[in-house]
Amino acid sequence: MEDLFVVIGLGNPGTKYDNTRHNVGFDTIDRLSKKHNIAVTKVKHKAVIGDGTIEGARVILVKPQTFMNLSGESVREIMEWYKIPVENIIIVYDDIDLPVGKLRVRPKGSAGTHNGMRSVIYQIQSDDFPRIRIGVDKPPQGWDLANFVLSKFSPDERKNVEEAIENAVGAVETIIKSGVDNAMNRFNTK
Repeated sequence: MEDLFVVIGLGNPGTKYDNTRHNVGFDTIDRLSKKHNIAVTKVKHKAVIGDGTIEGARVILVKPQTFMNLSGESVREIMEWYKIPVENIIIVYDDIDLPVGKLRVRPKGSAGTHNGMRSVIYQIQSDDFPRIRIGVDKPPQGWDLANFVLSKFSPDERKNVEEAIENAVGAVETIIKSGVDNAMNRFNTK
């Protein structure tokens, strides 16, 4: 069987969440979908998904529609349906512990403070999959975390985030083509 990868961007469904900090995962999936001509329009497994090819491998692009805190339900259904090993799942999500626009690729690890990732790890009972974290910065003094991650970027931040999303696309392609170590070497330094 050819290699199958599932690339999941975490975010919240609905236009009011477009371009918010919490939706950089969705933004990355949109960019991959455009670049590789994969229509992400099928609704199944509590997600919007698209099926196509990236770097010669079959890839399913996924935007869970459960709202962030239940993202894992969708991920679990997809894993069970496609019967793929956990290391062929790549998850892209926002990270408040990184400055805006900074990218971190990791082969595995805990959820940290991210509820979407917590849900994924809980549902699939593993944290052994590659992930790409996009920095969205910490909330300013006095800001509620939930309000902060649902806020939009300033124009300056948006520039950095666009670059990070571009790099996240490159990191996904690199993981598929030549593995997570290569992606870490290329993208964790930026």
